Amino acid sequence: MTNAEGETKKAGKSALGIFFEEVSRSSLIVPVLAILSGLLLGGVIVGLSSENVYTMWAESPIQAIGNGLKAAWESYVTLFSGAFGSPAKMIAAIQGGDGLTIRRAFNPLFESLVKSIPYIFGGLAVALGFRSGLFNIGVEGQIFMGGIFSVWVGYTFTGLPAFIHLPLAFLAGALGGALWGFIPGLLKAKTGGHEVINTIMMNYIAFRLTDWLLREPMKRPGSTNPISPIIADSARLPQFFQDPIRFHLGFFVALAVAALVYWFLFKTKWGFDLRTVGANPRAARYAGMNIVKSTIVAMSLSGALAGMAGANELLGVNHHLSQTFSPGYGFDSIALALLGRNHPLGVVLSALLFGTLRNGATRMQAAAGIPIDIISVMQALILAFIAAPAIVRTIYRLKEPKKAEAGVHVRGWGGS
Repeated sequence: MTNAEGETKKAGKSALGIFFEEVSRSSLIVPVLAILSGLLLGGVIVGLSSENVYTMWAESPIQAIGNGLKAAWESYVTLFSGAFGSPAKMIAAIQGGDGLTIRRAFNPLFESLVKSIPYIFGGLAVALGFRSGLFNIGVEGQIFMGGIFSVWVGYTFTGLPAFIHLPLAFLAGALGGALWGFIPGLLKAKTGGHEVINTIMMNYIAFRLTDWLLREPMKRPGSTNPISPIIADSARLPQFFQDPIRFHLGFFVALAVAALVYWFLFKTKWGFDLRTVGANPRAARYAGMNIVKSTIVAMSLSGALAGMAGANELLGVNHHLSQTFSPGYGFDSIALALLGRNHPLGVVLSALLFGTLRNGATRMQAAAGIPIDIISVMQALILAFIAAPAIVRTIYRLKEPKKAEAGVHVRGWGGS
């Protein structure tokens, strides 16, 4: 069956149908086992890095191993309680009836959702690039540009009603990211400049541009810290609950954008063209498709999605620009896009996982004394297993998938 015939058959299927067709039962188990393996190895690292293990090893290796297992168990208990909250506290808070106590009990769960929002946008940006045969490694810089544009609109324009100011600021963030994706897309299409190198360089330009802006034109008046003015209330994404819960409208916007990306990729001619160019640019050129236009459009749309991540974070959570408002969302998004098989539904599920891990890590560090960097190690291990599924199949003695199941609709490094 040709690629075009396969795409035609997929045209009438639902998101779930396409996702589970591409990720069949035999290949779906690989990401699940990759996550499990990453968590297990993370527990081993936690156990081995525990001070009690070293002090007890010379006296009693068995007790040292027991201490390591105990440290790993305690770290994961605090990780998941920090990510989802304590069921006992939730029940007690509901029974008590105090509003603040109830919000505090449920706050970890909602905070995990808040942490997942920029991952959804960033993962969609990477996935759309992959689907188009492009490796957009510049999502982090595009997030910063989206933040710059959205914050500037947020505090510069005053007196506007919220139904105008908020969409304007959010779209400005998308425009900033699109601009930062358009430049490497144009260079790739017109000169053959490699998008990986160009987007990496664009990242550093965005970082240094942010530093300069926060020292000079966008610095908050009277502040000694490199931060921007606070955006107007009319530019803020509405929150659904009172403090301390920060859950806001951006979560549902992210889900809507994910659905829109799915519709664009799998239900429109433009999306079909992008995926065809990504799968086989020579065949696409032979079929009369405009490779130059597709490349520029794909990188611009990918950048726009990344810019939405920056706009969401600043309009919904921080309300001002700082040099460290993104803890590496763009780079983590590469891993979660791979984990989600570059499908919008898979990206959303992977983003929820990454947001949960990131939120739970904060409590794990505070309560169990485990460095938050352990979560980055876990994510790196999961990515390593995803990138090398043969390792997972060897460890768990899984059969090799059929060729139809093993195919991934991505050219990775964007080679033509």
